[in-house]
Amino acid sequence: MTVSRVINAERNVRNSTRDAVKAAIDQLNFAPNRAARSLAGASQLRLGLLYSNPSAAYLSEFLVGSLDQAGRSDVQLVVEKCELGDHEREVVERMISSGIDGVILPPPLCDSRAVLDILIGASVPTVVVATGCPPPQCAAISIDDRGAAQAMVRHLIGLGHVRIGFIAGNPNLTASGRRLEGYRAALAEAGRAFDEQLVADGLFTYRSGLDAADELLELENPPSAIFASNDDMAAATVAVAHRRGLDVPGDLTVCGFDDSALATTIWPELTTIHQPIADMSRAAVEMLVGMLRGKRGEAVIRHMTLDYTLIRRQSDAAPRQRPPVRI
Repeated sequence: MTVSRVINAERNVRNSTRDAVKAAIDQLNFAPNRAARSLAGASQLRLGLLYSNPSAAYLSEFLVGSLDQAGRSDVQLVVEKCELGDHEREVVERMISSGIDGVILPPPLCDSRAVLDILIGASVPTVVVATGCPPPQCAAISIDDRGAAQAMVRHLIGLGHVRIGFIAGNPNLTASGRRLEGYRAALAEAGRAFDEQLVADGLFTYRSGLDAADELLELENPPSAIFASNDDMAAATVAVAHRRGLDVPGDLTVCGFDDSALATTIWPELTTIHQPIADMSRAAVEMLVGMLRGKRGEAVIRHMTLDYTLIRRQSDAAPRQRPPVRI
């Protein structure tokens, strides 16, 4: 019974016992007999993962974490693209009709009212990831987006930056609003006035980052630092700076959010907020499995907030002293 509980990723097993069982499984090269499990009534769960994220780097990390945990929990993960728009209802209803046991929604689908209404209406257990406002009917995993953005702006203020530009994320996502709140809160905390000119709209895409960075750097008095709401838009800002002959970070500090693979594949490497994307997706699978396999009377965690970390690399520095503007 104990071995069965470990294999099925049930929670009511002590960590020391779980480790001992896993060690024995590895040593004996044991694999569960699927036919026997089927006869015993332990059918394999099928979890759906719907995605529509414009950032390939974010999606890649999310998939790595969710697939890894699906293997550990011995569940089948069905991954399907679900573009926001006319066909989202068709995709969601097709997944439901296929007999899916539960669904995971990473951003931006985590905030799609249309998708959520269908799943909630069909009573499909759902975990939303990285939303700032989870529906009460769904389980949720997130970080403190407001606090993370506030920490980054505090860091930039501490370096001596006065004019700090901000590239906002997709306005349809609640996390975007939370990050803007954090930006404004850090300015207020330091006694700085909020300047609407220093905020440019983005969509979490590289293309939107190019346009937003150009908008900010075209200002008569441009910012000495730009904080973008994700790494894709921060990378685009670095590209715009280089195109304009600006040194990063000598002439312009650039910071991002997510700490995706992109953050360390561009030059200079990005100072960014580490959002534990893979850990969030692992936790989403584990939480959904717990909801579906939970025994009566067992407490199942339905809301979880993971920690963020400010990662400092080569794209930030104190502002360079500029000669006074002559009038």
